[in-house]
Amino acid sequence: MDFLSIFLIALGLGMDAFAVAIGTGVTIRKLSFGPVFRLSFHFGFFQFLMPVIGWLAGRTVSGYIAEYDHWVAFGLLLLVGSKMISDSFRDGEVKRSDPTRGLTLVILSVATSIDALAVGLGLAFLNTGILYPSIVIGIVAFVMTIVGMVFARGLGRLLGRKVEIFGGILLIGIGIKILVEHL
Repeated sequence: MDFLSIFLIALGLGMDAFAVAIGTGVTIRKLSFGPVFRLSFHFGFFQFLMPVIGWLAGRTVSGYIAEYDHWVAFGLLLLVGSKMISDSFRDGEVKRSDPTRGLTLVILSVATSIDALAVGLGLAFLNTGILYPSIVIGIVAFVMTIVGMVFARGLGRLLGRKVEIFGGILLIGIGIKILVEHL
């Protein structure tokens, strides 16, 4: 598979990471290197890892995974998005959780990389190598996440506190989009 094809696939997969980075970035009070790096590293790593897992699964259990991946992504994004909306209605004194830490970070990373798992399955069926495409996919997701977080910083300044509602709705919308595309 040529670089342009792999890069276009990576861009397509990176769109979810970009959108979730915006939704996550708008909820962070003080956007600094730490949260941006954590989110972009994890999104890039999971986008790298999931095609490898999909490729390996494509050799054995492909039919079972493809039937449910969209439901898993939808459920995870609905859960995190709902929590963000719920947190937006709490008093400002309540400490909000940082979505770039802990279980929320892992959930977002898995949810944004489910499609990459399916790409890995497809590459297994094409009898193509997986390491090079996975590296490109991971790097593109890493960069797109950084860009999304930086964009979110400006959006957060513009919209203020209501931006958490926007972020939650955005995550739920991405989950619905994934679900509808696969039904």
